[in-house]
Amino acid sequence: MKKNIVILISGGGSNMAAIASAAQQQGWQERHDIRIAAVISNRPDAGGLALAREAGIATAVVDHKAYASREDFDTALAQAIDAHAPALVVLAGFMRVLTPGFVAHYEGRLLNIHPSLLPAFPGLNTHQRAIDAGCKVAGCTVHEVTAELDVGPILDQAVVGVLPCDTAQTLAARVLEQEHQIYSRAVLAFLLGKNESGQAPSATCPR
Repeated sequence: MKKNIVILISGGGSNMAAIASAAQQQGWQERHDIRIAAVISNRPDAGGLALAREAGIATAVVDHKAYASREDFDTALAQAIDAHAPALVVLAGFMRVLTPGFVAHYEGRLLNIHPSLLPAFPGLNTHQRAIDAGCKVAGCTVHEVTAELDVGPILDQAVVGVLPCDTAQTLAARVLEQEHQIYSRAVLAFLLGKNESGQAPSATCPR
């Protein structure tokens, strides 16, 4: 059965581009009937839109500034997403806080990547907070999105060592390299792990 992915971006779209590249190189559409159906941005000037078009992916803009409320924007955004009948919605640098109604609408098919080893350092300024706390390692986490920020089920993680000379910027750059590696891996694994009911199977520990 065909599985469409819709990716939401706000900026340069490097994680989106990494997922699109992996999909092309690994033959997701040919092997698994999985394709990136659209890339949607809340900012008309998002650099990732050009990257998506260059990759042959449909693009759309739902400008949050055109809406009087967060709820109105999320309603319009959901309409644009649902036009592509998505099996999965992927947040890739989408810099908007989503309303509970939006999150509920895509429950079980909404993923995000966060630049820390959750549950450590949810929210913003993760790299500086890790350095300030004296952490020896940092990293990134792919997780399902729930109504509560950065606490959804963890799907994949990558660890990055924190160097004595690190700044937030140098650490962020190395973490981003790992984001590009694990996000596509987690997206594919999540979609391939879906059972016939459309729900991801629950994990069980070996006995």
